[in-house]
Amino acid sequence: MTKKIALVTGAGTGIGRAAAIVLGKEGWSVVLTGRTNETLEQTASYIKNSSTTIILSDIRDPESVERLFNEITTLHGRLDFLFNNAGINVKSAPIEEFPLSDWENVIDTNLNGAFLCLKQAFKIMKKQHPIGGRIINNGSISAQTPRPFSVAYNASKHAISGLTKSAALEGRKYNICCGQIDIGNAESDMTQKMTRGILQADGSLQKEPTIEVAHVGNAIAYLANLPLDVNIPFFTIMANQMPFIGRG
Repeated sequence: MTKKIALVTGAGTGIGRAAAIVLGKEGWSVVLTGRTNETLEQTASYIKNSSTTIILSDIRDPESVERLFNEITTLHGRLDFLFNNAGINVKSAPIEEFPLSDWENVIDTNLNGAFLCLKQAFKIMKKQHPIGGRIINNGSISAQTPRPFSVAYNASKHAISGLTKSAALEGRKYNICCGQIDIGNAESDMTQKMTRGILQADGSLQKEPTIEVAHVGNAIAYLANLPLDVNIPFFTIMANQMPFIGRG
């Protein structure tokens, strides 16, 4: 093989874009997926790699996810790396006021969508030659320690940790490595409010530092390039001065 094949979900913005850019520059053939063609085209323009492919998909839809992976198999014949990145958050609210529709939207995207992609990746990686591959799930600092009034996001990300452990266990026999990256305050649309002040567990509002999202992209590429006899089950990257260690 001259190139390895990577799939990045939620590749149109933020962390997904940063990861796709670094993977493309390091010689991977990158499949970009998401729901908006315009943002995916923008990501592709930063890579300038003729092996970059855009496939629109909605990870909440099982049929859409199956079509995505079938197209990857048709185009490339294999999949070496999945960055299971796509996710959303919603407006903060106390548990007793949290709308069921918001709960369902977050769980459907962050957890069910990640499971659907992981499921299809396993199908390909078990059958291809050489066998195996790597999957990195985007957890979050919130997979370890929650923020207040974010019950759906916190629950979805804690569940991702269970998904990661299950996949790591089941993947061993097939040379499939599954790990998780927990990211704290990488610059994105979701973290803009942190620089203005965000609610803390003690009820105060505090500005929190962020880090350039390119550092996260480099970390994901590092994980992607590890040989398959090595796994890092959980990898945390965060703004050093953010109130995480000892939060609360």
